Amino acid sequence: MEKFDLIVVGAGTGGCIAAKTLASAGLNICLVDRKEERSIGDKVCGDAVGKHHFDNLGLAYPKGEELQQDMLGVKIYSPDLKTVFLVGEGLTGFIINRHYFGQRLLKDAIDSGVVLLDSTHVLEPIIENGFVKGVLARKLKIGSKTELRGKVTIDASGFSAVIRSKLPPEIGIDQTISKEDHMICYREIRELKEDIEEPEFFRMYLNQKASLGGYYWIIPEEGTRVNVGIGVTAVENLPNPKSRLYKYALSSPLFENSTVIHGGGGYVPVRKPLDSHVGNGIVVIGDAACQVNPITGGGIGPSMMGGKIAGAVITEALEKGEPNQESLWPINVRYMKTYGAKYAGLDVFRIFLQGLTNEDLNYGMRYRLIKEEDLLKAALGEDIHLNVTDATQRIFKGLGRLSFLRRLYNMAKISKRVKHLYNEYPDSPKKMPEWKARGQELFEEAKKSL
Repeated sequence: MEKFDLIVVGAGTGGCIAAKTLASAGLNICLVDRKEERSIGDKVCGDAVGKHHFDNLGLAYPKGEELQQDMLGVKIYSPDLKTVFLVGEGLTGFIINRHYFGQRLLKDAIDSGVVLLDSTHVLEPIIENGFVKGVLARKLKIGSKTELRGKVTIDASGFSAVIRSKLPPEIGIDQTISKEDHMICYREIRELKEDIEEPEFFRMYLNQKASLGGYYWIIPEEGTRVNVGIGVTAVENLPNPKSRLYKYALSSPLFENSTVIHGGGGYVPVRKPLDSHVGNGIVVIGDAACQVNPITGGGIGPSMMGGKIAGAVITEALEKGEPNQESLWPINVRYMKTYGAKYAGLDVFRIFLQGLTNEDLNYGMRYRLIKEEDLLKAALGEDIHLNVTDATQRIFKGLGRLSFLRRLYNMAKISKRVKHLYNEYPDSPKKMPEWKARGQELFEEAKKSL
């Protein structure tokens, strides 16, 4: 048995930030990961991160080997490829080398005093008297099991959620998420025969036939390399994402005679954050807590913020006494009133988009029933306001798609109500049942009307 102040499961972006924050406060932190140290950070990813995440965290921008490409905005293509929206302002950022970036965050954590246990597979939580007291793990190189005990355990294990998925209901954290709330993605790094035009733009292609509620993307990287991939909603009779990527994206002349450098896939949550991220002695962050952008599936920025908030609140809780659900609750409040409120509103927008056909998308983008401004505001988590003049123009243009226009209005209204609800997140777990019921009603309304 090994004892620490805290156990952090998963050395991804959220886990490393949480571990560093806690170690910098003088706590004895154990960071556990299944991978070898040199492989940490190497994962299948979209590799795009908004600049605002670094600003929010006070984190140095990527440079040198970490930086693949500066990103000046996003180009969004209609299904028929005849309409292109350029969404730039507010969506600048970076295309990173995920491995080198992950190694930087890991080094920062270790330099802060974090103890890394790599090549260690976490099996299950240790629960005593209603509290998580640590984890049972296996050291893969020698095959032996060990108990890692701490006052608080952080589950930053990604989509697999190795701790969250094995918690008893009385802890107060959802164990599972529904299939409709996650996607399976496949992406390849490809070397093109010539440079891609305007490499500073992330390209997003809306196509319901290709991605069933998702999209496929082309992200320019260093030189002539691109990250090309697809996300498909994990529904029954799930179509093979790789075959769809080859059919709809890689059949483009752009990829003629290109070569594959690396390919791979995985699951990504695309929904609002879990209603609660904390219980007695346990905190869940990152993909394990569904701390992602529901539209893009991007989780690097929100997971780092989740780690930062968790580290700060846990430090305060330990100074005051026992790390129970009540003392850890401010993690929920702080996250929901920042990233959570925005992403809950975006989840309504996701539901709206999933209900559209390719014909709706083509018509709506061509005649600006949906505008670049709408998508920018949605991406930034802002309210979409439709004034009288704007509404009249849209109604005139939308005579052929009145049901579409009606759903657009409903989406804007429900999204605003959802964000208002999250800005009123309860300050105590005692008030949670009423708040949760209100949220369930709003999202049921969204699914019925959108």
